[in-house]
Amino acid sequence: MVRLFTALSVTDDVAGTLAHRQTGLPGANWRTHDQLHITLTFYGEVDGHRADDLAVELEKAAAGGPFEIALAGVGAFGDEHRIRTLWAGIEPNERLSVLAGRCRKAAERAGIPVERRDYRPHLTLAYLKPQTNPDRIGAWIAGHNLLHSPPVRIDRFGLYSSVLTQDGSHYELEREYLL
Repeated sequence: MVRLFTALSVTDDVAGTLAHRQTGLPGANWRTHDQLHITLTFYGEVDGHRADDLAVELEKAAAGGPFEIALAGVGAFGDEHRIRTLWAGIEPNERLSVLAGRCRKAAERAGIPVERRDYRPHLTLAYLKPQTNPDRIGAWIAGHNLLHSPPVRIDRFGLYSSVLTQDGSHYELEREYLL
C-alpha cells in the first residue's frame, strides 16, 4: 500500500516569497520548500495494482493545456477548539477546479474511493502545535493577509507518494503529467 495524492509543485520564486512569511509564530511547524504544494486530490492508501491504474487514468486528466494561478491571502483551518493549519489561498480559478475534478474522476475510474467535499485550493504553510497562542495566530494572519503573487504558469501536475515520519511528511514525485 502506498499513500498517494496529486498536486501542483511550487516554483522557487513562490517558495521564496512564502519563506519570508514563514516566521514570527512560536508553535508553528513551517513547511519546507520540498513540502510545499497545492493538492488536487488526496487518494489515501492505495494498493499497487490500483496505483498503476490511477497513474494511467491520470493521463486523461492532463487535457486542457497550461493555465495560470495566483496566491491570494492567508487563513487557517481548525475547529472550535483549536487552529491546526495555516495556509496561503489561491485566487478562484475555474481551470484549477476542473483539473482537480479530473483527478477525482481518474480515481473513480481506477476504483479508488475519494472523499466527497468541495475543492478548496490552498497551500499549507504550517501545522500548529496545540499550545500555539490563538492571539499570536490571529496577529500573524492579520499581518500577512494581503499576500498576493503575480500569475504563476501551471504546465504540469504530479502524482506523489507520501510517507509520514516523526519529522513530518516526506513526498516523492512518482509521475509527472504535462498539461
